[in-house]
Amino acid sequence: MIRPKKKAKAVVKTVSYKDCPAKSFNNNGNIIVGRSVENHCQIVGEVAKELILRSPVSDLFPEGAAFTAATHDIGKVSPTFYNKIMNACSRELLPNVNFKLEKNWNGHAGVSQLTAKQLNAPEYIPEILGQHHGFSPAVVGMRANDNNFGGVEWQAEREKLVNALQKSLGETWPQVESAAQARLLAGLTSVSDWIGSGYHFEDPSELWKDRITAAVDDAGFVPVFYKPGLKFKDVFGFSPRQAQSSLIEQVSCPGVYVLEAPMGLGKTEASLYAAYRMLENGEASGIYFALPTQLTSNKIYERFQCFLEQILARDCDHRSLLLHANAWLFEKDMGEEGRPGGAWFNQSKRGLLAPFAVGTIDQALMAAMNVKHGFVRAFGLAGKVVILDEVHTYDAYTSTLLDALIELLRQLGCTVIILSATLNQERRESLLKRKTTSMNYPLITASPNETEIEVTEVSVPAGEDKPYQITLQSNESLAVEQALFSAEQGQQVLWIENTVKEAQQRYLDMAARAAELGIACGLLHSRFTVDDRQNIEEKWVNLYGKAGWEQRQVQGRILVGTQVLEQSLDIDADFMVSRFAPTDMLLQRLGRLWRHDETPRCDKAKPEAWLLAPDLVEAIESPQQHFGASAYVYSPYVLCRSLDVWKSMTSVNLPGDIRSLIEQTYVSRDEQGCMRRWQYELDHGIRNRKGRIALQQLARVGLAQGGNTLPESKAQTRYSETDSYEVLMLRNISQDCECALLTLLDGSQVELPLQRHKLGKQEWRQRTATLMRQIVNVPPGDKPKSVPADTFRRFGLHHCFYLGNPDWHEKDESVLHVALVGDADSLSGVENKPIHDKHTLEYRDDLGYRVIKNQEL
Repeated sequence: MIRPKKKAKAVVKTVSYKDCPAKSFNNNGNIIVGRSVENHCQIVGEVAKELILRSPVSDLFPEGAAFTAATHDIGKVSPTFYNKIMNACSRELLPNVNFKLEKNWNGHAGVSQLTAKQLNAPEYIPEILGQHHGFSPAVVGMRANDNNFGGVEWQAEREKLVNALQKSLGETWPQVESAAQARLLAGLTSVSDWIGSGYHFEDPSELWKDRITAAVDDAGFVPVFYKPGLKFKDVFGFSPRQAQSSLIEQVSCPGVYVLEAPMGLGKTEASLYAAYRMLENGEASGIYFALPTQLTSNKIYERFQCFLEQILARDCDHRSLLLHANAWLFEKDMGEEGRPGGAWFNQSKRGLLAPFAVGTIDQALMAAMNVKHGFVRAFGLAGKVVILDEVHTYDAYTSTLLDALIELLRQLGCTVIILSATLNQERRESLLKRKTTSMNYPLITASPNETEIEVTEVSVPAGEDKPYQITLQSNESLAVEQALFSAEQGQQVLWIENTVKEAQQRYLDMAARAAELGIACGLLHSRFTVDDRQNIEEKWVNLYGKAGWEQRQVQGRILVGTQVLEQSLDIDADFMVSRFAPTDMLLQRLGRLWRHDETPRCDKAKPEAWLLAPDLVEAIESPQQHFGASAYVYSPYVLCRSLDVWKSMTSVNLPGDIRSLIEQTYVSRDEQGCMRRWQYELDHGIRNRKGRIALQQLARVGLAQGGNTLPESKAQTRYSETDSYEVLMLRNISQDCECALLTLLDGSQVELPLQRHKLGKQEWRQRTATLMRQIVNVPPGDKPKSVPADTFRRFGLHHCFYLGNPDWHEKDESVLHVALVGDADSLSGVENKPIHDKHTLEYRDDLGYRVIKNQEL
């Protein structure tokens, strides 16, 4: 038998690492070869050195951290990447090399990881290099010497590059002591790469060494200066209450501090002044104020901005950025990934890197999760005062992640201040990972990093109790009549639903009748564009707040909304109707009822709330049927436990009853019958929702444990309840051979050149800022149909929005969605593509983004 001859292995020419390009360069539309890999790696290493030098937690970085950042791109010394750049520059390619194969190992980052592993880099280092684009490359079973990567000859060149960088930087790879330190180092590597890829270093003909300082300055990493010696009254205009003074006294060094106090006691001001003291003493580098969800009002931004205006020194460079909430985003240059169209050009993400930011707890939670760029968030939070506002015992889907985040923040030298009106003892202990004993309320629990076991528990005065009349009502029609009747008397009414759809329907039910009765009616929820949301908030939050006291007597009003009305808003209603919710949320909502003693009210008003609730026995038997959509927002088990506590109540005294109500709702107990099933689902999950046990396991997934890194959108929808898909709302979109023309909802137009070099970076930022105000965030089932990212690239949208990775996005579907609003408010897709398979979509400036099931038409 004659055996077939083995096919000879194709010979791949070896190129010296010194001649390998890291990038291409767009020279006024002419694509040429950019900086070398060695040059780019040196730049990134020096940027990392400068960032460490400026970091308030520089002692957390191991010796050799900058060298790690410098070696991130050693995988670009490979034949496939070489050909990829040469092809983009229309230069001669290496024969026998198909650069499109790079998608099989997620590009050069995978080669960097394999190279470091081959060179026996210390633990964590290979994974850090592999993940510098935010996710784990698919390199399982591959080796650095494989033929796809050029064999031993190209690996030898990569080793030479590593040796050259060691000599240049005077460092070698560090020993990383923990997973937390690894995340910090990974974040430093990515951020250094972004800055090192910015406009300061784009032109390969220009010298770079003298540009490091300016590049880091322009990225926003400049010192912050504060007015010294400010008293509480200097900052806020009034003297602190005892609870506030007690918290300020306890927060004296990095650690975890919990302030449990009723709504309206000034927890926000207490935490901000405590943060100022830490900043003034050099114990912290900035503040991240984390709110529960994207629903939270813009009003908290205004309060935060006013605080910063008081504490920042007159000559502080950051002071000029206070004029607009997104100013830091649009003024600071973060290189390639942070430019318009980059994966990190988004306030909710980049805010974590700014010295001061307000954002969601979700964005902070992802610092502890194996999601894209999770470690950049960890880097951004290191050394800061992190204020977690409105933390509740009801955290069924994020509690384990929150515990993991707090432990990570401890290790990153942070000061964590947790604010809550509604914690039980068990939840407080899990947050602190310490035993507590006090059942007093209000209560401050202090756990400085200096002490391993003991905590300090400080009781503070609660103030006088306020009595509230409670009515559990199953007849919704009767509740509508009562709301209209109260408003007709001149009362200011709040109606709170648990879902946007129910709030929209309730508004439609009442708005026409209200108008006939001379009653003003409004709607506030999360699914408006930024512009529309801001207009609604400006009107209604002012009317229901202190600014509207003079207008309260003019007419009765009904404000319908969702959870946005229960948190971080200083609004004051005379009468409230609320869909039933977990005890924590009901107490928060009651905090918006008769909030201030001095508020002028209709003489017929009394502090009364109606709770729309089913019969307990029926609810336990079938919670989805009787709680309706609320059973998909909140755990059926917690809803039933809460209803068991509230079912017989006719009044409640606040804050006196808060502790007992929370403890009764959440105390652990053995269940029987249906309740046992709902309890099991809470722990073990159901098809569309992971349980607490699974989340505990997922929370342990760290940087070095591998596995697929989840896209952020999937992480948000899988682990939390926030809206996570961005929809750009337009009237029209068209294009010619040179530019696209986008018509906004107000009729104004934005021009987008199809070629990026036609506009400067500031012009692109301004256009992007305008378009970002036309975004609505929606949940997965309500988003428009996905379309190929190339569809939106044809309109130049990739210059403003991140559409997904064009090289290896799984289905090449855009992560951005676009909807066109027609004359009758209905939505359609771009180029007449269908907008949704099952539902009709609408957008109105008074209703927001609306989903109508086709059978409802």
